[in-house]
Amino acid sequence: MSTSVLKAKLRASVVGAALVSLVPLSVPLSASADQVDDIVKSGISRAKSAAASQKRIDKISEDTEKVISKYHQQRKSVEVLKKFNDRLRRTLQAQEVAMTSLERSIEDASLIERQIVPLMLRMISGLDQFIAADIPFKLEERKARVDRIKGYLTNANIAAAERFRQVLDAYSIESNYGKTIDVYSEELDLGGKKRTVNVLQVGRAGLYYQTIDGAESGYWDKGDKQWKQLDSSHNEGITKAIKISQGKASKDLMTLPIIAPEKI
Repeated sequence: MSTSVLKAKLRASVVGAALVSLVPLSVPLSASADQVDDIVKSGISRAKSAAASQKRIDKISEDTEKVISKYHQQRKSVEVLKKFNDRLRRTLQAQEVAMTSLERSIEDASLIERQIVPLMLRMISGLDQFIAADIPFKLEERKARVDRIKGYLTNANIAAAERFRQVLDAYSIESNYGKTIDVYSEELDLGGKKRTVNVLQVGRAGLYYQTIDGAESGYWDKGDKQWKQLDSSHNEGITKAIKISQGKASKDLMTLPIIAPEKI
């Protein structure tokens, strides 16, 4: 039963009681005036008592309505908290799954790191051997790069990913050397005498030198692993190739002596 219905019934009952109290059921005809006054006073007293009871009922009704209103508010708050807790529970479950996956990834990363360090050591050792067996262009620069990376591989403060990147970069640089033409100055031991020359590197197909005055030219003999002097008839072609590589002459065909590859 709702509060409003209950309140209406209570009021009706009190009003009815008051009316009954005000109207005596029977007053004897022989009753004296004093008796009538007593009856009337008694009815008025009962009416006042009923009015006071009605006020108490109204107060109880108002308090009940407040309690019910507060109850509904609390119920709404509980529903909101239930939804929030449910969402929080799902979030925690997702985080637990993510943590488990992360822990597994960390374990896998540790395993990969233990396996990749020996691989990097083999790779950089192989690159070092390759440079030693390759034609000797930019040797100091290339060997310094390998030595620097060897230092990285033994440095625990550098992440494994960064060390591996350095190894791959070194391989990439060495690979690109085979597709480039470059000119640089270097001091070579020619016939037991140190001389500053221009070195022309044509990929890995040929390596040439020419003195600063352009009077003498030579090439690197892969078979004998030494510098050999060329006939002076090649001076002009090598000079032209050097100027083209330096951007001092327009691009054109380069006429260079190429040693035929040896049969295996």
